[in-house]
Amino acid sequence: MASQPAAAAATKTLNPAFNPRTVHFWAPILKWGLVIAGIGDFYRPVESLSVTQNAALLATGSIWTRWCLIIKPQNYPLAAVNFFLAGVGSVQMGRIGVYVFPMMWEGRMVG
Repeated sequence: MASQPAAAAATKTLNPAFNPRTVHFWAPILKWGLVIAGIGDFYRPVESLSVTQNAALLATGSIWTRWCLIIKPQNYPLAAVNFFLAGVGSVQMGRIGVYVFPMMWEGRMVG
């Protein structure tokens, strides 16, 4: 009888929910590529930034950060990368807003 709890504990220790054989491990690792690409865009001119792309980064980062904390098992590494993804999207949207809104007020922008 003592061997069943020990075997269950050993299985849980040797096969955790967050390991390289699961999506819980690889999703955050690969998603850091989006964060790094977004940070690389900090040096691009504002005129070449895409509103839809950065709005998508902001929205998905925000939604999935919350979702990663609701699901079981909670995936803190994925929540962290999504938090930074939302941060990158919000910084870029702020840059776009600072560039576009003054032109809209001055009437230099059509549409």
